[in-house]
Amino acid sequence: MTLPIDTLSYNNNLRTLPPEQKLLFALVVLGIALIASPLTQVLISLWLAIWTIGYAKIPIQSYLKLLGVSSLFLGMGLPALMINIIGANQIDLVASDQLGGIQLGGLYFYLSHSGWQEAVKVFIRSLACISCLLFMLMTIPFVEIVQTLRRCQLPEAIGDLLMLMYRFLFILINTVIELRLAQQARGGYRTWKLAVKSTSLLVSQLLQRTIIRYQQFCLGFAARGFTDRFYGFNGQHRNYSQRYALEGMIGCLSLSGLDIYLRIN
Repeated sequence: MTLPIDTLSYNNNLRTLPPEQKLLFALVVLGIALIASPLTQVLISLWLAIWTIGYAKIPIQSYLKLLGVSSLFLGMGLPALMINIIGANQIDLVASDQLGGIQLGGLYFYLSHSGWQEAVKVFIRSLACISCLLFMLMTIPFVEIVQTLRRCQLPEAIGDLLMLMYRFLFILINTVIELRLAQQARGGYRTWKLAVKSTSLLVSQLLQRTIIRYQQFCLGFAARGFTDRFYGFNGQHRNYSQRYALEGMIGCLSLSGLDIYLRIN
């Protein structure tokens, strides 16, 4: 089986570009996104969407789906920044900062104005960084990313660990699909009660089945004479694009200049 994002990385309009060119571009924009102002980060998200959807021709549904899932997990952590808890006798100390609150026993839960502003900044910054990472993963196959990092003197042990972790995702997802398919064939999701029970059984069996699959995977490598290093084959010709390089350079300089201007004024 293949992951949807893995299929997209092998079938996009930027596939013929050297992985070094795309990886360098994504990392430079990622560095700008980490230190830029919120307005610049919003522009980075839009710009990377143009690169991913417009230039790479990634289906907009796939892009928005992955971006939405990432944003959902990101949003789950934002309440910790916005909601504060103090003693009920300290309400007067936060009167100017709270947007609303509720008292439960001796505790007071309130929505912080400063926390809300910080959460918005974190969300915008994270969204810009996620856009950079999605561009990287959707246009560069993971094997080529590891090979490029190895050419940049990445330790062999780390490269092999990355490859093993990537392969482990396939094993994990394939195990989930097979377990869920077997439960559906037995009517395990006909009602809400059965669905909850089937899900609990799936989770309980997932670790055991995955470990067994991984052991079989390791035995298969040993039987083929594994020499303690993973190699990747890359037989496709790559063409360096001056147009994309120039456009990326102009865009990065423009974003950096805009961010400096916003900070000065």
